[in-house]
Amino acid sequence: MATRFADVDVGHDLHTLTLTLSGDEVKRYAVAARMPGGRFMSDDDARKEGLPGQIVPGNLSLALFSRLIAESLPDATLKKLSATFRGLVHPGQPLKIHGVVTEKHCTDEGDRIECDLVLESQEGDRLVTGTATVQFPARR
Repeated sequence: MATRFADVDVGHDLHTLTLTLSGDEVKRYAVAARMPGGRFMSDDDARKEGLPGQIVPGNLSLALFSRLIAESLPDATLKKLSATFRGLVHPGQPLKIHGVVTEKHCTDEGDRIECDLVLESQEGDRLVTGTATVQFPARR
């Protein structure tokens, strides 16, 4: 776990999260986030919308990327996060969330790194890809 800017180099792998979200967890998230839509509630409701089954909200995928950053770089602050949704994420599907440091910059605003992020299926399909900008505390 890297806690200082000096501890991180380009190519540094972030911590890997492996998890499987249950349908109930996805539904609770959607309700808490006030995200209406049957697609997040159950397989039956999602099928009524033309989908193959219940799906994970994109915001939850972003939350998983945020968790990855927080666990991998606990002393840094997430400044920017973006994602491209390339496939459907379904509950009950084993997921792997990981990332790598791609750039490192010392700026007037502080020390920052850029990371590439991936949420993939057990089969290695890249369902969500993203980037993050992370800033470390000012050196004292």
